[in-house]
Amino acid sequence: MKKKQIVVYGGSFNPPLNSHFSLAEQILNKYSQIEKIIFVPVNSSYQKADLIENEHRYQMLKLVCDKNDKLEVSKIEIESNRQLYTIETLRKMQEKYYEYEIAFMIGSDNLKELDTWQKAEELLKDFKIYVLERDKDDIEEIIQANPFLKKNKSSFVKAKNNIVSNLSSTYVREQIKKGKSIRYLAPEEVINYIMENKLYQ
Repeated sequence: MKKKQIVVYGGSFNPPLNSHFSLAEQILNKYSQIEKIIFVPVNSSYQKADLIENEHRYQMLKLVCDKNDKLEVSKIEIESNRQLYTIETLRKMQEKYYEYEIAFMIGSDNLKELDTWQKAEELLKDFKIYVLERDKDDIEEIIQANPFLKKNKSSFVKAKNNIVSNLSSTYVREQIKKGKSIRYLAPEEVINYIMENKLYQ
């Protein structure tokens, strides 16, 4: 019997969008071994343009995750005094949820750079990675073209079959700055939180 998994879904979630939650739901529906998906927002010390403070991004995720017992949000990275490497986050998660197998979810855009990540060899030895195709990427082609990825091919779960997400948080932030509607792009709870706290304006 396959061990039950918890999948870690890292990102800036700046802000969290319907597409982030839709993606999580599609993954949960497709893989019965996944017990839960945990959203892990990056620390605001992470060098990224327009990244709002940790607490706001955490609260927006929590508003939605609290309504679904298969979704959770973790402060593991935002409470750290520095930006954790992915392998550090996953090891901490493995300690906390020792009865589960911990897996990680990335887009094919990140797959292309995975060989440059801290302790990439260990990461792939110890954790399964669900890879989502972005834009016109072909996961198989990316793996075959990179000797490191090819050698560690068995670590990847290619989450294909139309599980894609191309809507960007950048686009949504731009619409807010222009005073445009973001209805249907983000959950209602998130939109209300953004408006109440005058974020991205």
